[in-house]
Amino acid sequence: MRPLPPTAALALVALGGVASAAQGVINAEFGAQAGGPVLGAVVNNLGGSMLVLVGLLAWPSMRAGLRALPTARLPWWSYLGGLGGAAIVVIATYAVPVLGAAAFTIAQVVGGSLGGLAVDRVGLGPVGRLPLTVSRIGGALLGLAAVTLAQFGRPLGELALGPVLLAVVGGLAVAMQAALNGRVSAVVGTGAGTAVNFAVGTLGVLAVAVVVGALSRLPANWPGDWYLWIGGLLGVTIVTALLVGVRSVGVLRTGLVLVGGQLVGSLLLDTLLPGGAGLRLPVLIGAVLTLLAAVVAGRGDRPRGPLPAAVLPGPRTGGVTSGRSPGAGRRH
Repeated sequence: MRPLPPTAALALVALGGVASAAQGVINAEFGAQAGGPVLGAVVNNLGGSMLVLVGLLAWPSMRAGLRALPTARLPWWSYLGGLGGAAIVVIATYAVPVLGAAAFTIAQVVGGSLGGLAVDRVGLGPVGRLPLTVSRIGGALLGLAAVTLAQFGRPLGELALGPVLLAVVGGLAVAMQAALNGRVSAVVGTGAGTAVNFAVGTLGVLAVAVVVGALSRLPANWPGDWYLWIGGLLGVTIVTALLVGVRSVGVLRTGLVLVGGQLVGSLLLDTLLPGGAGLRLPVLIGAVLTLLAAVVAGRGDRPRGPLPAAVLPGPRTGGVTSGRSPGAGRRH
């Protein structure tokens, strides 16, 4: 499958951001009713894994992609992208109560922007190396300013250095997740890349749940509202959108558009849900500026060379035989 045109890919990423905002609300409510946020993350990932299994049964292309993994000749660490999702779950569990959601979001975007610039610069993602230009750095700074504006008026917790650094690390982990998953999907397809993400991420979340004892405190009564169980479906949507975006425009712009979609989704939820905060002008302006930041960051982008430390396979696995990255020579 060839990468989508940048406009179409970023539109899908924006929808993934809206889904991410909804998933956050659902997972938080599920965790509150079930007795712990980590347990909500376990259910979320297991639900996504079950949907991936259904996809494997329904689509031969997904099965073909997984069968191609042994001959893909990617480094072993390329398959660890799902651990980034597990990492952000753990970090958010401990950092949000201390920092508050606003400070956590800003620190996470700092990490995501730095991570996006770094992994695009070294060519860790599937589009190849993207240089550190004034436009890309300016876009990252504009995105950070936009998210900071969107959090205006939200309560702050204790701005302790440790939790702030953890939130930054969480943003870096998400950027790494997007790059590694995109690297895998560029070789074996989006469906197989999604399957690898959920397999690795679910194992990571289960390991965390065992360490913190979440599985030893299962609730007597599970949440009964059906919509609290669709976090896995939203998770599959988000991961797929990220894979498509990273293959087309790189990690930085994908991350910025995802955040813009999250802000739009939060605005819709606050406006439509009973008891919501209603229309908040800072969030609306922040969403528009974040999407503008993605446009600024993409001015003059041109991949600079092949994927490092990997020999992409030939036509038998859908890879690239020329030694160039899938996005080489294509402007965004």
